[in-house]
Amino acid sequence: MKYPIAIAAGVAGSFFVAQAASAAGGFEDQMGRCLQQFANTRDAAQVMLECNAENGKLSDCKVVDNSAAGKGFDKAAMCIAEKLPMGAKTGTVKVPFRFPGGA
Repeated sequence: MKYPIAIAAGVAGSFFVAQAASAAGGFEDQMGRCLQQFANTRDAAQVMLECNAENGKLSDCKVVDNSAAGKGFDKAAMCIAEKLPMGAKTGTVKVPFRFPGGA
């Protein structure tokens, strides 16, 4: 059974908030590190992952759509997904990421 997850369309937009608020080890910090490590924040992209949700975490993620292939946003999304809080969701979920660019 599939459960679509409504992640804020601008999930990557909070990367900018992460730069301003430095709560060590938080989700925002993870997003910032992943973007800096894998992608150019000046570029924009949309990535859709399909993952297994269990025990409040995502696992076995795979990229099902990537608007900027070869630019590292798929790797950044996979990295962010490792820390994305899932709450009580279980089963297969689709997780959209929007990287607005311009940074």
